Amino acid sequence: MSTTINKEEIQKFSKLAEEWWDVNGKFKPLHMFNPIRIQYITENIKSHFKIKNDKANYLKGLNILDIGCGGGLISEPLARLGANVTGIDASEKNIKVAKLHSKKDGLQINYLNASPENLDSVEKFDVILNLEIVEHVNNISLYIKSCNKLLKKNGLMFTATLNRSFTSYIKAIIGAEYILRWLPIGTHDWNKFLKPEELEGYLSQEKFSTLDVKGLKFNPFSNKWKKSDDLSVNYIISSLKN
Repeated sequence: MSTTINKEEIQKFSKLAEEWWDVNGKFKPLHMFNPIRIQYITENIKSHFKIKNDKANYLKGLNILDIGCGGGLISEPLARLGANVTGIDASEKNIKVAKLHSKKDGLQINYLNASPENLDSVEKFDVILNLEIVEHVNNISLYIKSCNKLLKKNGLMFTATLNRSFTSYIKAIIGAEYILRWLPIGTHDWNKFLKPEELEGYLSQEKFSTLDVKGLKFNPFSNKWKKSDDLSVNYIISSLKN
């Protein structure tokens, strides 16, 4: 059976599993990255589903699937906003960490050790998140096809990844891994990065239409991430299942 699981990639992240919730540990860059990702996702969800109120649980009633959820860094904030969240990850260790942390925080999140092509879900989802995951999987076509099967018609999908550009090689590989040591050396394989037009090609093959593409850029002066029109390194695509 075809699979999207890359065993070497799973092993790599399983070794770091205990550090998911250490804000100063190996996943510090993701903790810094999280606010802008959540802001972008929630703004687009509110706009698409015409959610007008800003009550504490304004995502109530929405079923969200977080693929490659890791330790639950995105699953937890969305569950706090009222969404019914299912988080899946091919690493059993990651799921154990995520379950433990959400239980400690009293959150009801359905965490499963699975990949999208083998997720046996009766109910389809309103929203699917693929955040910093497509550059770590095998068989992108199968991956996007599997997402399509799990998403409701007119459902939203968010895909965030890294552009395969000269700038991303300098910043994400040389800068983040070798110079700043933000990430362990070998975290990323630049050859597996996808150009936005390549990713949009895979999405359109599976009948997804692109709603929005935004760059996510780090500002070293404010030490924060912000939305940008610069897609040369990190970018996120919001797409609709037709």
